[in-house]
Amino acid sequence: MLKLLLIPVLFVVACVFAGLYGAVHNQISYTVSQEYFTKFKFHQFGLIHFQDRLGAAFVGWNAAWWMGIVIGIVLIPLGLMIRGNANYFWSMIRTFGIVALTTLIVGLVALSISFVIVDPATVGEFTRYNNEIDNDAAFVRAGTMHNFSYLGGLVGIITGAVAIFRQRKRYAEIESRPDTQQDAT
Repeated sequence: MLKLLLIPVLFVVACVFAGLYGAVHNQISYTVSQEYFTKFKFHQFGLIHFQDRLGAAFVGWNAAWWMGIVIGIVLIPLGLMIRGNANYFWSMIRTFGIVALTTLIVGLVALSISFVIVDPATVGEFTRYNNEIDNDAAFVRAGTMHNFSYLGGLVGIITGAVAIFRQRKRYAEIESRPDTQQDAT
């Protein structure tokens, strides 16, 4: 019964993980292209104030927190297979961390590849919200990281599911071990 009461808490935790991921992710992409934010994302999100790293973090949080719901819909019920309330709770916390890390890795791999593939001489010229982009290649690289992070979220759900099955197996093995302690009497 307590496990079922943990479900709403875990949804909140999943949303916090996703939102924090978005805020951190945007610090990386802001480093790659400030214009991606100043000439695109800040306009897209209607952000008038804090058009700097704080604004990028705000945009990241708002763009990503809801992925916690998506991730939770898939992984939280799957995690119910893990026996024990504490085991379930802490396994889900680890799982959300695995999802975030997987998503970050996919985004960073895409960003790295974009530095090889995106050439300033061959990338087209971009305009967003009537703003000419000065460094089109950097803009495209930051956008590549953003776009591939959604794919990373999907891959993260898969790695999270694998983590849940591994945790379930681990706890089942621990429970099935014979008691190794001797009676003192």
